[in-house]
Amino acid sequence: VQLQASGGGLVQAGDSLSISCGGRGRSFRNNFVTWFRQAPGKEREFVGAINWNGGATYYADSVKGRFTISRDSAKNTAYLQMNSLKSEDTAVYYCAAGRPALSGITQTGLYRYWGQGTQVTVSS
Repeated sequence: VQLQASGGGLVQAGDSLSISCGGRGRSFRNNFVTWFRQAPGKEREFVGAINWNGGATYYADSVKGRFTISRDSAKNTAYLQMNSLKSEDTAVYYCAAGRPALSGITQTGLYRYWGQGTQVTVSS
């Protein structure tokens, strides 16, 4: 396993939660770090991404304004801060790292490294 996602849990709607993704140097260096999520019975979907130096972030419309991605390259760690959580945010959250073209950052098949996923459950 190249990446390790952690920090998931059970929260109430409207709460905040931060999850993290730790990796080894090669899996992080010069790579996009991207968060995906997968709810039961649904396909894995793009949540957001941060570029190699943290200078640019990209978000799905469903989380824009509520979620924030950051990274600490010295610690080989990326973070997903989730605010104003909704029941529809319930899913297993995965982090991935790779070098897709910007046009492909939402495509799961373009990422080389994956974490094992962490469950986030939002109760209404």
